[in-house]
Amino acid sequence: MFKILVLTAAVLLAFSVQTGRGAEMGEEGYADSDGVKIHYVTMGKGPLVVLIHGFPDFWYSWREQMPELAKNFQVVAIDQRGYNKSDQPEGVENYAMPKLVADVDAVVKHFKADKAIIVGHDWGGMVAWTYAMTFPDKTDKLVILNLPHPKGLTRELANNPEQQKNSAYARNFQKPDAAKKMLPQMLAFWVKDTEARKKYVEAFERSSMEGMLNYYKANYPREPYEYDENQTFPPVKCPVLMFHGLKDEALLPGALNGTWNWLENDLTLVTIPESGHFVQQDAAEKVTRCMSAWLKMQMGMDDPPATAGD
Repeated sequence: MFKILVLTAAVLLAFSVQTGRGAEMGEEGYADSDGVKIHYVTMGKGPLVVLIHGFPDFWYSWREQMPELAKNFQVVAIDQRGYNKSDQPEGVENYAMPKLVADVDAVVKHFKADKAIIVGHDWGGMVAWTYAMTFPDKTDKLVILNLPHPKGLTRELANNPEQQKNSAYARNFQKPDAAKKMLPQMLAFWVKDTEARKKYVEAFERSSMEGMLNYYKANYPREPYEYDENQTFPPVKCPVLMFHGLKDEALLPGALNGTWNWLENDLTLVTIPESGHFVQQDAAEKVTRCMSAWLKMQMGMDDPPATAGD
């Protein structure tokens, strides 16, 4: 039987977390994925946690979560191929999902881990879902942020006119000349912190606009959208924690319905009403607190006893 725990932001107690503000917060390095270099920043010791960003983003998306998680885990935040300091191969075929999943597996192998906790947001979430389905024995726990299970998303694209309307941006990204209209400053529009926005612009100036959009060209469903109720995906066998900011206009929450039918383990779903798509930044403290507590609970880690004055 599934144990389904649905939480809302109202039950998450606010707390203070440490925050990092640059690459100095960790050690940089590269993993080799069949000749493609995947840049990462790592900190902490313990079980391996791989953090996978989405579009338009880079490893720095996890700056609020990394210091807290690093108290108990070795945290590795990657730049996906095409982004920032990772390699940027040419050709749509080099951004197909099997290649993206192989990049994550290369990182797991690079750190000589038998298994890892996989965390992904947006396109990183799709990579994380697929990694867990492809390598169930190597996925210890799965954390997904604002990216419904692919079957739920496919269903909504085929049947929900509002989701079809709100996915118009993806259809535009699939056009041949779309990258020519993309500018680093434009891609960083969503970053609220002024200093962080500067880092984003610098990272996007190093990135490949074609590479970024190739994620959509290689992997996002195209019109006419179709849905087959009988289509099966390999079941996710590990416990899953999902966050979803309910103000996400790109990925509507209706796609979350039925997620429990595609899992073989516990699902914890955390909905945050006032957060948008970038939930790990919009609700950084809540996400960090819940993710850290959930992982420690799942791993059987006890919090240190309180001391006088705490």
